[in-house]
Amino acid sequence: MKAKMILPALTEAKSPFFRPVKYSMFPPLGLATLAAYLDPDDQVTIQDEHVETLDLSDAPDLVVIQAYITSAYRAYEIADHYRARGAHVCLGGVHVTSLPEEAAAHADTIFLGPGEDTWPRFLADLRAGRPGRVYQSRERTLVGQPPPRRDLLRRNLYLVPNSIVVSRGCPHACDFCYKTSFFRGGRSFYTRTVDDALAEIDDLPGRHLYFLDDHLFGDPRFSGALMAGMAGMGRVWSAGGTVQAALTPWLMARAAAAGMRSLFIGFESLSEQSLRSANKHHNVHRSYEEAIARLRDLGIMVNASFVFGMDGDDASVFDRTVEWAIAQGVETATFHILTPYPGTPLHARLAEQGRITTHNWDLYDTRHAVFRPTGMSAPVLEEGYWRAYRAARGRRRR
Repeated sequence: MKAKMILPALTEAKSPFFRPVKYSMFPPLGLATLAAYLDPDDQVTIQDEHVETLDLSDAPDLVVIQAYITSAYRAYEIADHYRARGAHVCLGGVHVTSLPEEAAAHADTIFLGPGEDTWPRFLADLRAGRPGRVYQSRERTLVGQPPPRRDLLRRNLYLVPNSIVVSRGCPHACDFCYKTSFFRGGRSFYTRTVDDALAEIDDLPGRHLYFLDDHLFGDPRFSGALMAGMAGMGRVWSAGGTVQAALTPWLMARAAAAGMRSLFIGFESLSEQSLRSANKHHNVHRSYEEAIARLRDLGIMVNASFVFGMDGDDASVFDRTVEWAIAQGVETATFHILTPYPGTPLHARLAEQGRITTHNWDLYDTRHAVFRPTGMSAPVLEEGYWRAYRAARGRRRR
């Protein structure tokens, strides 16, 4: 069987604000992992449209496309092209899980949720000549999962080729997070075995790693054991975590000793009202300042993430947030406009209130206001978002 796996380019690549380096950071590990389940005699290729021009003139038997919300229209275009050429086309990913009926119109088979249990079942059905239309993930486990087919990835095209995933999901349930829809119908947080994770890390060349896990420290027992196993490997790495994790002294000390040098943290808001409205209760009554100070003492940089447009926000939120981040000495910051992804509690709430203003998925890139905020107008929200970036950049240059 000849199989082709595709990561379509995010539609925002057409934007004047598109920066290619952002989208050539990490290779598509999800597709490389699915490729590992294919038979040795199967011919398989992976193409990532962010770093290469797609070859659409070929004739594979099986085409697998991973779709995010801002790549959905491009994913459907590619899917329709290959269906017309006689390929069996599969669509999966966050957006497909959120809007299965929309995606099903462009595919022979769709996958809802993670693929560890459904993908092997589909391959067996396909080889038996009876592939299903819909596969819904139910049994969630990473135990026994084969390592990604990194030999299919063009390492030289990526800034951080040594990315790795050792867990799925997150134990928290923020209203705006895609996790709610993607992991519906099963466990929403689970990990690999420590030994499997360490074996994959040991096989990676070079020193630098980036953990792409939503929350590497979601299970402190697992992450603590992983950090202990990484001590002495000489690795330098970055990851994502929470304020709660940053305030856990023994865990951060172990991570620093294992080589962590940067932590992405979703602070989201300085307002407890906004945090509560987003169901981000694990940030409430936790000292952001203390978390940053502890990480700094360990030599760990902070990449602070903030969301604008929550119900507790007014037009003063932009300047206040930037000034606070600069005062704390945060090394880097990322800003986002609150975005109601389909399938999330946020989307359901705003839709019920009649506040969603567009379903053009190209605009769901956290740079556009696709709903009516309560404390300011949508144009003020968008202008404030860009002003925050300009202000943060300007202050850094002084």
